[in-house]
Amino acid sequence: MDDKFKTDSDGIKQSVREYYGKELQGNKDLKTNACCCSGKVGDEVKAAMALIDDEILDRFYGCGSPIPPLLDGMTVLDLGCGTGRDVYIVSKLVGESGHVIGVDMTPEQLSVAERHKDGQMKRFGYKVPNVEFLQGYIEDLGSLGIEDGSVDIVISNCVINLSPDKEKVFSEISRVLKKGGELYFSDVFADRRVPESVYRDPVIHGECLGGAMYVEDFRRLMAKVGFADFRYTSISPVTIDNKDILSLVGGTSFTSRTVRAFKVDGLEDACEDYGQSVAYLGNIPGHPDYFDLDDHHRFCRGMWKKVCGNTAAMISGSRFKDSFAIRGDRSTHYGKFEDCGDDELNICGPGCCCN
Repeated sequence: MDDKFKTDSDGIKQSVREYYGKELQGNKDLKTNACCCSGKVGDEVKAAMALIDDEILDRFYGCGSPIPPLLDGMTVLDLGCGTGRDVYIVSKLVGESGHVIGVDMTPEQLSVAERHKDGQMKRFGYKVPNVEFLQGYIEDLGSLGIEDGSVDIVISNCVINLSPDKEKVFSEISRVLKKGGELYFSDVFADRRVPESVYRDPVIHGECLGGAMYVEDFRRLMAKVGFADFRYTSISPVTIDNKDILSLVGGTSFTSRTVRAFKVDGLEDACEDYGQSVAYLGNIPGHPDYFDLDDHHRFCRGMWKKVCGNTAAMISGSRFKDSFAIRGDRSTHYGKFEDCGDDELNICGPGCCCN
């Protein structure tokens, strides 16, 4: 532990900026796999990634693949964009009519992103760039001119854990999202509140472990800022091979999780039964046979499935509404949704409608 590490907000930001701007010159310099875990990616994302310059890829520090489908024409905001890997992938997926904003506080990384802008636009065949990069803090998007209700989708890849004020981050996300908009991000989470000694260590903090959110505190925070229900789309363990870091974190276990949340009306803090059902139409690109809303909701094409009120609201109130047929409304309440339980995603059976 470095006693010079400042735990005040400005001190944490300065330490993180120095770690990612000066200490790390590439993802091979990382001391754990917390900031370099890879998630499953679809064919569209793979094809876009193949067009990204090597320097951008070499300085990528993410822990998942928080890039949802149905992005054509969307306005997407990437919080903590770094050298712009996900920004440029999404740039290809939103098309020339879409728009992507990347925000980061580290000038060294943004300089890499900016340097490749013209080349990436040329590879995508765009006459006019559809991306912009802004230097600033994800806790204060207003100072960057990002207005209320101006963004369709917010993404982030292993960055929110680095913030000293996560409530401000999620409040800003809620503010800038349009009604029906989606938050889709990957990050590192802890199974308990990390000890002060872990939080204060600049290397462990920079490795995305020191500021990892305790999963239950995260649940409470999401409810506080207006996301009454959210879903995990994937959860995987974070391994720590560095003995020094492992000895400092003690018994704390970490996971990399991808989270999906919608800014839609009608979400409740529990699964309620209104007798609603949905059927997937099979028209989401890259998902011809089924679509996974989260890690316990698989919707197979043409098969009706009973869902809780929250799941129905997420689908009917978001851009996914045109990809589903929906039966029922909330005119009659049947009590708590009783079919909550883990649903194996390799089958198309009864679904769970709980977090």
